[in-house]
Amino acid sequence: MITLYDVYEEGSDAVKDAVLEFGARHPSIGGADAEPDWKTAEKHFTQVIETIMGAASPPSPGSTDGAVRRAENAAIGFLLAIATRSDFRCPICVKRRQRTSL
Repeated sequence: MITLYDVYEEGSDAVKDAVLEFGARHPSIGGADAEPDWKTAEKHFTQVIETIMGAASPPSPGSTDGAVRRAENAAIGFLLAIATRSDFRCPICVKRRQRTSL
């Protein structure tokens, strides 16, 4: 499965900016000026891909590589769509916070 690092390295300037913005939504402990927690951002990006794959219709036998690639492309599209929204919060972070506050 593709990683945020791969997306950044292979992406256009807009994609690189989107990866950096997604990372910024996952600050390390230490306040708003802290460096991104890339380990958490990577984990959440993988969960976004897995969620997209789970929501897709089941692939035909033998076509799993195509399904993964489509989910990865959709996740990159997601990063691009949310990159310019200053009010965006990572959906995985939001989901976790909701579970812990119940």
